[in-house]
Amino acid sequence: MTNEQLVMFCAPTLAGLKTGSLFNCHYVCEEGEDRCRALVVEEFRELNLDFTEKGLRIIPLRIRGGSVLTYLYRPSELARDFSDPACRKLLDEQGYEGLDPEGCVLRLKEKLALGGEFPHEIGLFLGYPVEDVRGFIEQGSDCAKCTGCWKVYGDVRSAKELFRKYDCCTACYRRQLAGGTPLKRLAVAV
Repeated sequence: MTNEQLVMFCAPTLAGLKTGSLFNCHYVCEEGEDRCRALVVEEFRELNLDFTEKGLRIIPLRIRGGSVLTYLYRPSELARDFSDPACRKLLDEQGYEGLDPEGCVLRLKEKLALGGEFPHEIGLFLGYPVEDVRGFIEQGSDCAKCTGCWKVYGDVRSAKELFRKYDCCTACYRRQLAGGTPLKRLAVAV
């Protein structure tokens, strides 16, 4: 994974504007699947050395067939989000009952490993509004009021403002990275 990919898909999380970001990244390794998996895990360990001091964590949610579903998040923000009663209720309904935030992340990894239908509650792990995640799960994508970084079923005005902030942040971070600012400096401590 490149610094450009991290900035392109995770700038709002790096900047402290968003709980988490998710993206798929491809890897090429000719040393066998087990060795490739070990190299990917090692890369994440090295990234976490820099990210942990900034309140960030990066993990592979799923490694499969030459791609890694990558999750960068702020554990403290995830705990805050998951303390909301409406969020907790939706998580419980989706099979996360009684789990702390880190336990929820592990449960999410398990669900992804099983295959089948994609766990749409993943939006809660990214800081999306509960009403929008619930709306997507219950109504499907065709009933959304608008679409940006996610499908919006609730407050369109607030969502559009967040989309604009995220876009501006990403553009700014891309310029800074291209200008030579190291990724470690772009990650903000919250």
